Amino acid sequence: MCNKRLNDGGFTLIELMVVIVILGILAGLIIPRIMGRPEEARRMKARVQMESMETALRLYKLDNGVYPTTEQGLQALVEAPTGGDLPRAWRKGGYLEKGQVPQDPWGHEYVYLSPGLHGDFDLTSYGADGQPGGEELNQDVNSWDRE
Repeated sequence: MCNKRLNDGGFTLIELMVVIVILGILAGLIIPRIMGRPEEARRMKARVQMESMETALRLYKLDNGVYPTTEQGLQALVEAPTGGDLPRAWRKGGYLEKGQVPQDPWGHEYVYLSPGLHGDFDLTSYGADGQPGGEELNQDVNSWDRE
């Protein structure tokens, strides 16, 4: 009796198969839901970046009395403009963190218009295709559209 193995450790083949089937079922239910999220996350990131730039633009106006012109663009938030309406009290260090204007989550430049068609200024990301308009993945993200 001393040589007999008691309580052999390990799993049986059936136990392993049950675990694998359960994991397969869970993956089949969860992965399709997760796969749709990257585009939603990009759109949310674009909105957050736009809100940050809107705040910087308002600070720029508080210091200088006007928003940067369309020609000066968003670059006026990181470098003092040298043309157009020159700022009277441009803040040393600029108005955006990291000292650069961010690109949208799809790697394109934001479109800035001042005065805007929907307010004092308009900010737009053209989405995945980088072209105005579009639907679904290519839909524009606009500062005046709040979801």
